[in-house]
Amino acid sequence: MRQAVTVAPKGTCLNFDVVILGAGAAGLHCAGIAGQRGLKVLLIDHAAKLAEKIRISGGGRCNFTNLDTAPANFLSANPHFCRSALARYTPQDFIALLQRHRVGWHEKHKGQLFCDAGSEQVIELLVRECEQGHVARWQPCAVLGVRRSAGGFELDTDRGLAQAARLVVATGGLSIPKIGATDIGYRLARQFGHCIVPTRPALVPLTFDALSWAPYAALSGVSQEVRIETGIGKLRTEFVEDLLFTHRGLSGPAVLQISSYWQQGTPVRIDLSPAGALGAALAQAKRGSQRQLGNELAELIPRRLADAWLAAAPELAARPMADQRDRDLVGLAERLHRWELKPQGTEGYRKAEVTAGGVDTRELSSQTMGSSVVPGLFFIGEVVDVTGWLGGYNFQWAWASAAACARALTAREPAGSDGG
Repeated sequence: MRQAVTVAPKGTCLNFDVVILGAGAAGLHCAGIAGQRGLKVLLIDHAAKLAEKIRISGGGRCNFTNLDTAPANFLSANPHFCRSALARYTPQDFIALLQRHRVGWHEKHKGQLFCDAGSEQVIELLVRECEQGHVARWQPCAVLGVRRSAGGFELDTDRGLAQAARLVVATGGLSIPKIGATDIGYRLARQFGHCIVPTRPALVPLTFDALSWAPYAALSGVSQEVRIETGIGKLRTEFVEDLLFTHRGLSGPAVLQISSYWQQGTPVRIDLSPAGALGAALAQAKRGSQRQLGNELAELIPRRLADAWLAAAPELAARPMADQRDRDLVGLAERLHRWELKPQGTEGYRKAEVTAGGVDTRELSSQTMGSSVVPGLFFIGEVVDVTGWLGGYNFQWAWASAAACARALTAREPAGSDGG
């Protein structure tokens, strides 16, 4: 992408129709659309590397959307807010963009789509879209201050002063600070009078205190499909995905998914064999097997996991199957189907894939992403209180919210705020 590197002479100001803060997925997509629709766009980002979060996503292949995207795949204090944007820019819309740029992709499982040749293809696609819209990009560029002006907004930067009628905040969340995440988006929102739904790490591994986790720490690397749940009643949420043991706790898709819903101080419940009834399987084995319980259990769950469980019940491990008491086998099966643990915490923002919480959507238009507090101010992407499941949903929110905003920026009479 061509970069506007000229520093404005002291006392002068460069004028744009819109300034977009943040050159990640949402910011790049919004800039490209708005520029191609005729706006003079300036895109600013403080990071030295462009779109690093896209680059590392999906193991380097960018899980860029999910075919099954629906509002139910997102959490927010205002759960209906995401409906409008998602309905007006679908996974098929982004797929069509990839096809126009001849980017190959494939479906992995559960509707997750990945680039054939890696994440760099998506970044290059977004850059080309911005080039076609003649978007100016200042990067790296520090924003020193933002204020309202007669013409809209003025931004003091280390490349000079910029002014625009409209300002789009696409600065992302707090996740993975080592690649440049900051809280600037939340600070700007508060500066202009917006409320922030409390932020927390999401799609993040769960940790346990060293003493309680000691029996399982040696299982690091063991993976198993499980059913995992948290909450009770109407707040109960569950997923069936793979779980991964780590030295400090639990990770893997199942745990990342549930982490977005888990509340500090509450337990998670894990069914270590969601596909079958362990009690019936063990009862059948008792009738015809001369092997030890550990050998039979290792047929149903990973061997190392079976050994760890039976280490806490040596009297069961020592008996052949034929000598096991029915009530002991039933009790063991019940514990394996409903393993309850209370995490101490999470691995925090350094390992979180996204940030839950953010700019309160009740103060934004679900049609335009525009602020009801400050005319001409917009928020898109992860900085907003809309958080998707693991599996491409958060990228789809980035594309959809960016498209809604870009269309509003170029509309003659953008819709007002409706709060979702």
